[in-house]
Order: sequence, then C-alpha cells, then structure tokens
Amino acid sequence: MLELYQFELSQYSEKVRLVLDYKGLAYRKIEVTPGIGQVELFRLTGQRQVPVLKDGSQVVADSTEIAKYLDQQYPDRPLIPTDPKQRGLCLLIEEWADESIGTKSRQVLFGALSKNQSLRKSLLPAATPDIVKVLVEAVPSELLQVLGFGVGLSQEVVKRAEADLKQDLEALCLLLADSPYLVGDQPTLADFAVAGLSILLKFPEEPYLNLPATLRGKGVPGLADSVVYEPFFTWRDRLYAQYRQPLVPSSYKSSAPNSINIE
Repeated sequence: MLELYQFELSQYSEKVRLVLDYKGLAYRKIEVTPGIGQVELFRLTGQRQVPVLKDGSQVVADSTEIAKYLDQQYPDRPLIPTDPKQRGLCLLIEEWADESIGTKSRQVLFGALSKNQSLRKSLLPAATPDIVKVLVEAVPSELLQVLGFGVGLSQEVVKRAEADLKQDLEALCLLLADSPYLVGDQPTLADFAVAGLSILLKFPEEPYLNLPATLRGKGVPGLADSVVYEPFFTWRDRLYAQYRQPLVPSSYKSSAPNSINIE
C-alpha cells in the first residue's frame, strides 16, 4: 500500500491527499513527529519537509513531484491535461497556488492565531495535556506578535498577505463563475492544488481533517466569513464532496503524532 508521510495540517499534504482520493488509491497516512521524525525523513530523502510518498521502494518528496509521479504510475483519472494550452494553464495555476496561497495562508493564519487565544487552543491536538492547553491559551497576543516578527511575520507582512489573498480569492471567484473547474470541463491538478492549499483559510465543514468539530467551517476572519469569497469556498466544498474521502471515526479519535520507521 502507498504510504504518505505527512503533517495533518500541512496544506501540501492535503493537496496530495486530495489527489490520492481523486485517483481512488488506497494509502496509509503516517504522521511525522516534528523534530525526530523529520531527521528520519532526511535520512530517507535528503530533505526534512512533508509530504513524502513511499510506493514500494520508490520514494518521492514534494507535493508537485508526488502528483506527477502518481499521474505517470497510476494514469487512471489523469491530473494534467494533454491539450497543450490546458496543460500549460494547469501547471501555471498549480505553481502559482503553491507560492501564493500556500505561503500567504500560513501567514494570515498566524495573524489570526496571534489575536485569538481560543483559536490557538482549538488547533492543538486532542491528546494535548490540559496544562499545555492552558499555557497556550494564556500566551499574550503581544508576545506572539513579537515572536512572529522574529521569524519574518510582522504585522505588516500579515497585512500584506491578507490583501494579496483577497485579490487571489476574487480572481478565483471570477474564473469559476461560469466553469465547474479552473481548467476545462474536468478536474485537474490546478483544482486540487488550489482547493487543498486553501484549508488554512477556512477548514472544510465535513470531517476530512483530524480537527475538533468546533473548528469545522471556521477560518481566518475577513476571508472565511466574507460573502464576497463565498463562491470560492462553495466551489471548494463541492470539489471535496465529489472527490475527498471523509475520515472514518476510528481514524480521528486520537490525534497524537506517531514516530515513523524507515527501512
């Protein structure tokens, strides 16, 4: 069986999960333990980032490379069009989504977390000890903003990312106004990249992710709850309903990370 080394809240892992579900491929999720698990990933792939796909003896890192590999090895339900113009547009949108939505959604989510103590607590895994939850909730917003500035996430950076995402979401709403998909009449890698990378802006309503039920349908204020961008999130949720497999109850009772074993 295919094995996906992942973080549950990694948008790039979600992009791959969407692709795997669309292709109807069975796979096992392996939650990488931050720190030690990433060292083991480095031994396997020469880099520390998720997602990583293992298919027998074949190991592929990077969500785009994984999608291309899956399209070559499992050609049913192709991801990338054969028509030259559609192929070019698909690859262009996918790359743009990785660099724009993927990066900026993390920035605006950090901004929302720095202002909202209960949201920070809600995003912790269910197995987190109560004392840790109390400490996380008690961290002053001002301190988080200082810490964010230390890693390049100043208020100005967050503000600019939010403005850019508003323009991105407006453009996506326009592209989808009279079309079911971003490229042609069938879903492509462009759709799954945009949809999967947007999860940090607004979490899906249904239990596709291992998150507390109270967070479903919630997201970054000003984006997730805006009627202006509602057409985009309606489209995304419809795409999820068509192709994403919900979690079975036994798979999200515990969200404690697991260590990984690499042969």
